[in-house]
This record gives sequence, structure tokens and C-alpha cells, in this order.
Amino acid sequence: MNASEQGAASARIALRAAGPFATRLDANVRPRAWRNPAPSGRYNLVAIGGGTAGLIGASIVATLGGKVALIEREALGGDCLNTGCVPSKAIIRSSRICAELRDSYLLGVESGGRHADFAAVMERVRRIQARISQKDSADRLQSLGVDVYFGNARFTGKDSLDVDGRCLRFRRALIASGSHPVIPSIEGLVAAGYLNNETVFDLMHLPRRLLVVGGGPLGCELAQAFHRLGSHVTIVQREPQFLPQEERDAAQILSEALARDGLTIHLNTQVVKVTRAGDERTAHMVCAGKESTVTVDEVVAGAGRAPNVDGLGLEAANVDYDDERGVAVDDFLRTSNPRIYAAGDIIEDSRYTHMSEATARIAVQNALFFGRKRLSSLTVPWCTYTDPEIAHVGMYTRDARKRGIPVKTFSIPMNNVDRAIADGEEDGFVKVTIKDGTDRILGATIVARHAGEMINEITLAMVAGVGFKTLSNVIHTYPTQAEAIRHAADAYQRTRLTPLLKRVTTRWLAWNR
Repeated sequence: MNASEQGAASARIALRAAGPFATRLDANVRPRAWRNPAPSGRYNLVAIGGGTAGLIGASIVATLGGKVALIEREALGGDCLNTGCVPSKAIIRSSRICAELRDSYLLGVESGGRHADFAAVMERVRRIQARISQKDSADRLQSLGVDVYFGNARFTGKDSLDVDGRCLRFRRALIASGSHPVIPSIEGLVAAGYLNNETVFDLMHLPRRLLVVGGGPLGCELAQAFHRLGSHVTIVQREPQFLPQEERDAAQILSEALARDGLTIHLNTQVVKVTRAGDERTAHMVCAGKESTVTVDEVVAGAGRAPNVDGLGLEAANVDYDDERGVAVDDFLRTSNPRIYAAGDIIEDSRYTHMSEATARIAVQNALFFGRKRLSSLTVPWCTYTDPEIAHVGMYTRDARKRGIPVKTFSIPMNNVDRAIADGEEDGFVKVTIKDGTDRILGATIVARHAGEMINEITLAMVAGVGFKTLSNVIHTYPTQAEAIRHAADAYQRTRLTPLLKRVTTRWLAWNR
């Protein structure tokens, strides 16, 4: 993160201080009167970064009686608490209420108010952040025995680093400095002014017209949420489908849901330039050689995230890294310096909060307790929190086929599930892929209102080595949407009824009449 980005982050913290719950939040994650402790002796672990990975790593070592330091240059809690998961999911919850009020007549309920009070929505966001921040607070960490330092960390050697003039020596270090949004390469965008997935939560007033550039998970979540809250949202995606890494049928259901909500959708479209006149911004777009424009009040754009490697002095610590891919680690999360490990967003393809927690646990175990846990051994689910949600774990069918693995897929549409019908939430499906000739689960995709909760059952089965046929024997409470998983397992069981077995059972039953 460069100086201008640090300045913008500091400005966000200062802006947040105007809110009614900001004092409590700031007192937890960046207390103004905090004084860094004086280092004493060598630390068992120094964690660089106070986001999920750093917090988990430091807390584990402190709880086990180790001497540990945690260094954070902005605010504890990292992206998840301050600019990511917590504020986005709080806004999504409010937006779903708006959608339910809008469609309540379908359930036989007439609703009056259907408009969101955006100021109240954002006040709730701050209240939730303040409450959750208690477990990430500097005071709580200190009570666990963690030495908390606020400032810029820079390695000065293979086993030492500097924090604003203080030298800390360590037996092991954990780099968990996270990532930051990349500035999109769109002509005129910076000059016109734009929001990214972090600064969008600084809005104090709901934009009347909003353009979201990018149809990945964050773009789709924000686009749907803000439209439901009352913005007229246009979403532009340069790919032919939203969520290009997901199953095509899952992306199609999402596209239909966004269109049904009333969003203006442009697929296969690229924003090539943004201009500004007064408070309005005009995006110039190209689709199949045809040019068009859309005028809005705000633009939300992102080009992914990049690892925070600048200013860490990684060369002095003999740590290999890449500006785009982050810190290089082996399967044990060890860097090129055997004293230093890395976890969370700073390593490639690990940019989920739950993945940050998992990698931190592996890194600490391997670094300090002779662990041999491998990154490649993890089974990691993920979810896009649109409505319906799209969750996945394991292999996609296309991946298995590329690797020459024969597969069978079992799919149950949600409109065949009693609870989904009763809830009026019939969009979606449960799709489970198994290795052909076995009941070993290779992966699953779930599209449903509660897909993020449902995918955990499949993940547990995969981690525990439970075969698909066993899920057919799991009694699910009725009626629940998770029954779709058992229905898919039942479908697999029916394939085991071979013609020979059916003849045998038919004769047996005839004989026992």
C-alpha cells in the first residue's frame, strides 16, 4: 500500500469518527491514546497485520503461553471488520428486507413502507461493527498477553524488524499484512472520482443512480444490495456471464435474479472511459463494437486486489515475493526464510476470511509446534452472498474432466423441495459431483437462499471422508431447504439399483406376499 492509499485509509477512519458508534469502534480497533510497549527479549512470534490471519495467529500463541507481538498500521480487524464482510453483509441483510417487503403480496401480506432509510442502514452497520470489534480490540489482545504495536513494520534482518524506531526480535514471524484494492485502468476514472469495495461503505447518502463495474462476487453483491435499497443500479461485466469461475447454470440463475430485481445489465461490455460534469459521471461503454453511455451519480469499480508487500523490507529478511502474487510460500506456508511464515490475503488465492483463519492456524502450528499441515490438504468452501446465494466446495465438473477423472453429477432443483416452495424461494439447485464407480464426493455447487449455510454439510462430509450414500441416511428435519442434499443422495442411491438387484428384490417381495 502506497502513501496515498495509506492517507485515504486514515481519512476513512477520521470520517467514521463522526458516527454515533464510531467512538466505541475506534476505541477498540485504533485507540487514540494507545502507547506501544517497550520490546523485551525475543518473541516466540511476531505477527505483521491485525486482520483475521494476524489476530488468529497472535491469539493462539498468547493463549498457549507464548510471548507474541502483533503489529497493525491502520485498524485492528482488517478488511473483514472495517471494509469487507461485516459492513457488506449488514447492508445485504437490510436490502433483503426491502425485497421481502416489495414482494410480500406474493405471500398474501400487504406492506406499507418499502423504502430504506439509508442513514439508518449505515448507522446499523456502524453499530454492528462496534459490537463485533470487541473481540478484535487492543484491550482484549493485551489481556491475552499480546504486545500490540500500532505503526509500520519493516524487516531489518532475518530475525528482526523495526516498528517506528523500536526493534523487535523474533524466533518466528507471520506475515499477514493483507491486500488492497487495485486501481482500475479505465481512462478518466480516477479524475472523475470513484468508489471501490472499501470506500463504498463511507457513503452517507444513497446514490440515486449507481454504476457497478465488474460482475464478480463483490460487484454482484453490492449491485443487488444497493438497487434493493433504492438506487437505480447499472452493472457492467466484460465477460459473457457473471461470476465467470462458477457453473454456467448458477451464473444464469443469478443473472435472471438481478434482471427480475430491475437492475440494468450489460454483459460482454467494457467501460473504456469515464467523464465528469458537475456531480454526474458518464461511463462510455463498448459492446461488440457498438458504443453507448450511461450517466450516474456514483461509480463503484474494482480490478481485484493486490498484496500489501510494499514497505515491509522483505529483501532484508530474504523473503521472496511478487508485487501481484504476494509472498511466496511452500505447502507448509513457509517463506524462503525458514523463520518466517505467511497467511491470509498476502499469499495467492487465499482471499477469503475463513481461508485467512485456516492458513493462520496452519502457519502457527507448523512454525512453532513442529506441525506438517499442508495448505493443499484444505477443503475450502466459498459463497457469493447474492439472492439467491451461490456456494461451492471442491472440484467443478470441468476440473475433474480436465484431470481425467470420470464423474457423475446429481442435481436437485430447489423447486422440488417442499420448504423452498413454502418459502417462495424456489430459484436454484443442489448439484453434487462424485467420482464415477464410487460414492466419493469431489465437489458441490449450491444455489439457494441459504446456500452459504447448506454447503457446510457437504464440506463436512468431504473432510471426514463420508461417502455420498451416507448422506442419504442422514435424517434432516422436515421441512428444511437442506433436504435437497439428501434428495440428491437419494438419487445416487437409486442408481445402485441394478436390473439384476431389482429382479432379485421383485421375486423376493412376490414370494413374501
